[in-house]
Amino acid sequence: MCEHAVLGPVDPQLGERPAASIVKVVRQKPIAEVDDETLILADQAEKALSQMEFEVGELLAAKYPTDKATELAKLLASGTWTHDYPITYERANALGLRVQKEMPESVLHLMQLYPQPTRKQSAVEYLPFPYRSGRSRDRSPSDK
Repeated sequence: MCEHAVLGPVDPQLGERPAASIVKVVRQKPIAEVDDETLILADQAEKALSQMEFEVGELLAAKYPTDKATELAKLLASGTWTHDYPITYERANALGLRVQKEMPESVLHLMQLYPQPTRKQSAVEYLPFPYRSGRSRDRSPSDK
């Protein structure tokens, strides 16, 4: 990690929603007030959280003691922060991640060979309605 780099949490997302938030809302509301779709989504969210925590724990197991790997995996995969939260070198170091701030000059030179393109529009766009391309096969009979 150089001084300009950041890491991000690896908490799973289901569609446009964080899995941890789906689970949280179901735990906070009386079950009678939660619709079936949300309950199904919460079931999937719990599975996604468990799977991600396991996978991150496996990745960290070779470099950290078991208890530390488990702690870090839970922290990074459980929705502690928003999905886009930047974990800086200082924060990563404080969490106990083994990061180094010094980046070899050769790596920085290599990175200059692969500049990131300047985007005029977002690579990901949220559309709050079903996408239709305008092609006839995408139209329902009532649209024709």
